[in-house]
Amino acid sequence: MDGAFLIKPEIFPDARGEFLEVFSEPAFREAVGHPLRVAQVNCSRSRRGTIRGIHAFSLPPGQSRYITCPHGEILDIVVDIRVGSPTFGEWEAVRLGDGNRHGLYLAEGQAHAFAPLTEEATVVYLVSSTYAPHKEILVDPLDPELALPWPPESERLLSTKDRGAPSLREARERGVLPRYADCRARHEELCGEADALAGRHA
Repeated sequence: MDGAFLIKPEIFPDARGEFLEVFSEPAFREAVGHPLRVAQVNCSRSRRGTIRGIHAFSLPPGQSRYITCPHGEILDIVVDIRVGSPTFGEWEAVRLGDGNRHGLYLAEGQAHAFAPLTEEATVVYLVSSTYAPHKEILVDPLDPELALPWPPESERLLSTKDRGAPSLREARERGVLPRYADCRARHEELCGEADALAGRHA
């Protein structure tokens, strides 16, 4: 899905345990086209039955996220909420956890939600802008039209704001979703800044 990248780092195990690069700036820049600006690092711990999301942030400036799960395992679902995108309303589900050590990068405008697949899971994510409540976009993670493949739990633990979030259709009708053209323009802007910086250092 345009604007989403699955990161599969090389893992080096030995008798002591294992080592890996959770994030590599050169590899990231080569794949995405610009560096990752980190304004804040978030950490959450969730127990089984929890669903966090669907969340995104409006542009400008939006918020990109680089997500890892260092303890436990989660199902992370990327949802394309960008109006005008060829994949609007589609989703992709990936497993992130301490078994595969995969990461997930989401560009500005992409939304996601996640749920633990283990009794507990810790999620760490690097974000490109600090939290701004007035910029946050919420979509109901239990939206029946999206029909996201959440694990079958006996209870659903959602925040009050997520329980009250609109469906994707309602959010689009309210005009709160990001436009695909704006997201692509932001990407080109970041790539242009990176090229200009590289030129000054050449």
